[in-house]
Amino acid sequence: MASEALPPQTIAYPAPGAQPYRRDPEALEPHVIVLFGATGDLAKRKLIPGLAHLDASLLAPNVRVVGTSLDDCSTDHFRDVSRASIREFGNHKITGPATEDFLHQLSYVPTSAGPEALAEAVRVAAAQLGDDTRLLHYLSVPPKAAESVITMLNDAGLVENSRIVMEKPFGTDLASAIELNAFVHRSFTEDQVFRIDHFLGKEAAQNILAFRFANGLFEPIWNRNFIDHVQIDIPEELGLDQRAAFYEATGAYKDMVVTHLMQVMAFVAMEPPTALEPRAISEEKNKVFRSLLPIRPTDVVRGQYDGYRTEDGVAPDSDTETFIALQVGLDNWRWANVPFYLRTGKRMAEGQRIISIAFKEAPRSMFPPGSGIGTEGPDHLTFDLADSSKVSLSFYGKRPGPGMRLEKLSMQFSTQETESADDVLEAYERLILDAMRGDHTLFTTAEGIESLWERSTPLLLDPPPVRRYPQGSWGPNAIHQLIAPHAWRLPFERVWRE
Repeated sequence: MASEALPPQTIAYPAPGAQPYRRDPEALEPHVIVLFGATGDLAKRKLIPGLAHLDASLLAPNVRVVGTSLDDCSTDHFRDVSRASIREFGNHKITGPATEDFLHQLSYVPTSAGPEALAEAVRVAAAQLGDDTRLLHYLSVPPKAAESVITMLNDAGLVENSRIVMEKPFGTDLASAIELNAFVHRSFTEDQVFRIDHFLGKEAAQNILAFRFANGLFEPIWNRNFIDHVQIDIPEELGLDQRAAFYEATGAYKDMVVTHLMQVMAFVAMEPPTALEPRAISEEKNKVFRSLLPIRPTDVVRGQYDGYRTEDGVAPDSDTETFIALQVGLDNWRWANVPFYLRTGKRMAEGQRIISIAFKEAPRSMFPPGSGIGTEGPDHLTFDLADSSKVSLSFYGKRPGPGMRLEKLSMQFSTQETESADDVLEAYERLILDAMRGDHTLFTTAEGIESLWERSTPLLLDPPPVRRYPQGSWGPNAIHQLIAPHAWRLPFERVWRE
C-alpha cells in the first residue's frame, strides 16, 4: 500500500511586467516573515520550498523573508542555499523567473549580529511592502531555544502587530508546558500564537471534517453504537536522521503522540462545532482532550529498535523509546468504552500514516456456514494521510457465481482523481498561509497542550520498560496482546488501487 511519490508539478508564473493574479479569495496584508533557524534542515526541506511555491502560485500575499540563524553567512549565501533547497526538495518545480524573483525577496542576518541588526533588516523589508505590513515569526528552532528567540524579538521591538509560529514539542510534561505557555504569554497573546502540527495541515486530515460533518451518511453512525474501535497508526522507516541529541531527551511519546497522533484523534472524536470557524473547532478539540482518560502504563507498550544504543550521541544504557503503542479512552457520551489504539515508531517495516475506523460487525445468523462472513474482519473506513491522500470504505459483498459466497470489497477515493489535484498544498504551505490569515483552525491551543500533558502524567511518572524490536519490523510482539481481540490493520492484506 506504499504510496508513490507525486510527479513534480510545474507552476506557471505571470510574464514579466504582467499584473499578478492572486487566486486566494481573501485579500491578505503583505507580510515580512522572520525565519529563525533559516539554515536548518526543516527550513531547507520544507519551509523555503513551501514559501517559494506559495509565492509562485500567487496564493500568498506579497512577502519578504528575513532569515536568521547561528550560521554566520551573507544574504547571497543564504539565497544560494535556498536556491539549492527549492531545486532539491520542492515538490512543485518552479520554472521561468519565479525562483529568482522569490530569492530576491530573501535577506539574511546572523543571530550573532543582535536584535538591532534584525530590527533593521525587518524595517528595510517592511518599507518595501508598505504601511499595512504584518510580521510573522517562524521559530524553526529546538524548543529549548524558543525563550531566547522570544527575548530577542522583545529586544528588537518586533512583537507588536505580529504573529508567531512555534514548532513542537510544546514542553515535556505538564509543569514545563505551563511554564513555556506563561513565558510566551508575557510577550504574545494567545491569538498571536500558532503552535504548529503539520499532520493537521494534510489534505486528508481535513477531509475527516468534511466526511463527518458534510454527509448525512457518516455522522449518524459516528459513535459508540456503531464504531467498535479506532486505530491511528504512523510507523516510520526513518531513524534518528542526525537528531540523536533531541531524540534522547524526547522519545517517541513526546515527539509524536502528544503533538501529532492525539491532535489527529481530536479531529476523529470531536463533537460537531457550532460553526466551521477556528474558535468553535478549537473548543471542540479541547473538549476531547479534557475527556481523555489518564494514560495508564499498563495500556502502553514501549520499544527500542535493535542498534539504537550504538547510534552516535545515544547513551549505551539509554531507556528512550523509539516505538510506542497505547490504548486510550475518552470519558464522554459519544465514545464511552470505544478504545483508540495509537502506534508510531522508528525503523519500522513501512512508512505509513493511516486512520482506521472499525465498525461493529453485523449479525451473521442468516448466512450459511462457509459463506465467508466475518472471516476478514469488520468493515473499515480508512484515511491515508500521505500527500497523495486516499479514503477507502471496505464492506462485505457477494462474490459473483452460484451460492452465497461473500468477500471484502471496497470503495476508494483519491485526491489525485479530482480536477483540483494540482491545488493540493503541502502541510507546511497550508499552515503558513493559515497563520498569515490568523486562522487557528489547524493549530493547537495552550489549554489543549496542557490537558494532554496532564493526562500523560501517570505514564511519564511510571513508564513501562522498553522492549527490543528488530529494525524493519512492526514493533515488539507485545503490541498484539495490547490490541487483542482486535488486530492491527498494518500491514495491509490488500493494497490500494492505483
